[in-house]
Amino acid sequence: MKKEFYERIGETVYRETLPNGLPVNVVSKPGFAKSYAFFATRYGGMDTRFCLDGNWMDTPAGIAHYLEHKMFDTKEGNALQELAKNGAEPNAFTSNAMTGYYFDSTEKFEENLKILLSFVSVPYFTDESVAKEQGIIAQEIRMIEDDPDWQVYARMMGALYQKSTAKNHIAGSVESIKEITAKTLYDCHKAFYTPGNMILTVVGNVDPVRVVDVARSILPKDCGPNILRDHGVEPEGVADKATERKMEVSMPQFLLGFKCAPAAAGEDYLRRSLIGNMACDLLLGESSPLYLRLYGQGLINTSFGGAFEMMPDTAYLYAGGDSRDVKAVAEEVKKEARRLAADGLDRDFYERVRKAAFGAMLRGLNSFENIAVSLTEGHFAGYDALRFPQVFDSIGEEDVLAFIRDELTEEHAAMSTILPK
Repeated sequence: MKKEFYERIGETVYRETLPNGLPVNVVSKPGFAKSYAFFATRYGGMDTRFCLDGNWMDTPAGIAHYLEHKMFDTKEGNALQELAKNGAEPNAFTSNAMTGYYFDSTEKFEENLKILLSFVSVPYFTDESVAKEQGIIAQEIRMIEDDPDWQVYARMMGALYQKSTAKNHIAGSVESIKEITAKTLYDCHKAFYTPGNMILTVVGNVDPVRVVDVARSILPKDCGPNILRDHGVEPEGVADKATERKMEVSMPQFLLGFKCAPAAAGEDYLRRSLIGNMACDLLLGESSPLYLRLYGQGLINTSFGGAFEMMPDTAYLYAGGDSRDVKAVAEEVKKEARRLAADGLDRDFYERVRKAAFGAMLRGLNSFENIAVSLTEGHFAGYDALRFPQVFDSIGEEDVLAFIRDELTEEHAAMSTILPK
């Protein structure tokens, strides 16, 4: 087992890759009562088309999320209930590129870890239980589709992307989940829930050797197949410059998206993420000149903001919120991006944003969940998330300015608007 100490952030990680290909990370937290386990697969809402046993399969949108719901079913009952009986707090989530199962507990950690690894690695589906779940998830989807916040985002993604499965809703649609069967779920589990496609990360005051021994004793001995995926070959341009819909809202709301170039796997992926997030703060943050000016003019309220997001073969930055004049605000965002590209960044403001971004990542180390998820995302994207101080050191003002100049342009922009009925 390899032990690595990260001097700049004061963290120690024990690492070992099992013979079946599963990487295990244990982040040591002496003196803490709580321990956190995160078991994740590199399989999410984007992975609807893949090659299994030499055959390309097209699966329904929403199947990764559906599979997450059904994984808690066991022959003996329900794994959630078993973990809760042991005092654990379990849950799971599905994103575009990952599905994760986790729990935290202050007692019976090893017993809970065995339950987690067992139910995630051994699927149990019946046609009856799959059909029953369709009604539950369909109700979730209908509720989401009536939410203007979700609609404005989903329509922005549809305007930005022509072919990429990044535009698919993680939960799918009421129509798509009707196509899901027990066999489809078993096929997806066989493809993606394999040791070579997963990672186990534990954070807490636990024995790293015991964690590895438990994983070795419970999980399959084989690594599993290397699955080819097809996320769609995405053209450079946006699919649509603008999309509008009327809903029951009191004020118009909008999202202005910029379709950015994706980053390659490796440390450049983390570097690109840090640059994009700083560019977002410099352009849209609550202390930015743009925000202060628009807020002072009454064109925006505290709902205004944005984010930079990355996923496999995809990256985008968006800004938006509520406004009585959404077109004017969107034009001001683009105008400010052009001004920064031409005039450069204010040095003092850039340094404040940089220090704030670094400080936020340091504060993230206080969260066991954040540490585990960050290490997992880094592993799937080919970088070490705990090396973020060194990556920060490699970023200069010109790198952020180049991002703004190259990515936040009119040809990369698409606008989604929700108007009052």
